Amino acid sequence: MPPKRASLKRKISHCHNDCDETNEQDVPESVGKTKKKSVTKAEKNNTTKSFPSEKSKSKPSACASQSYKHWLIKSEPNSRIENSVEMKFSFNDLQSSPNQTSSWDGVRNYQARNFLRDQMKPGQDVFFYHSNCKEPGIVGICQVVKEGYPDHTQFDSKNPHFDSSSQKDNPKWFMVDVKLVRPLKRFISLAELKGLHQEHLKSGGPLQKLGLFTRPRLSVQPITDEEWSYILELENKDA
Repeated sequence: MPPKRASLKRKISHCHNDCDETNEQDVPESVGKTKKKSVTKAEKNNTTKSFPSEKSKSKPSACASQSYKHWLIKSEPNSRIENSVEMKFSFNDLQSSPNQTSSWDGVRNYQARNFLRDQMKPGQDVFFYHSNCKEPGIVGICQVVKEGYPDHTQFDSKNPHFDSSSQKDNPKWFMVDVKLVRPLKRFISLAELKGLHQEHLKSGGPLQKLGLFTRPRLSVQPITDEEWSYILELENKDA
């Protein structure tokens, strides 16, 4: 976990539950006050089953049926205190973490949870995205170094991500460990990506289905090989 402050526990912050990007949706966000995603009957049933049973019986989504090697994860770079816990976690915070490595905890969205639990594997590269800030965008690259395991914050009653319905013998939420690889050569903003996405919708380019715009509420998103290569090439070009 990230290092502790003198009076505050530093935790990784994510767009948990259903998170809206202010700059993506042009709608103000109030984290913790937004409506939570309604839980389907199938999801409720899943919470009463053991983890292996849940994995085998839950109906896979279209994303879950595909295999991905690249990802994008969102985190807040600006300070926000919730229940005396510092929620921010920037790329610089990852860089300052022991061994430049940290667990990616606090995700409280079922689809994002499934990616963390079932699909993110050691060695896979990840874009680190600054979210809920004046200028959101991709700032660096990290790598998965430990595959999904139970998120300890769900059992901590003092943590904002505590979930009283989750049990240690049947955990509901999962996390991975990520390690810093490098910062991008230049910042790639959401605005730049949005412009390219709109162009590619017309031309059939590689960013036409980019998750930042087709699934903007997800804090953990799969990136196709084609999307990854295209975005990576942008750092060598002027904005």
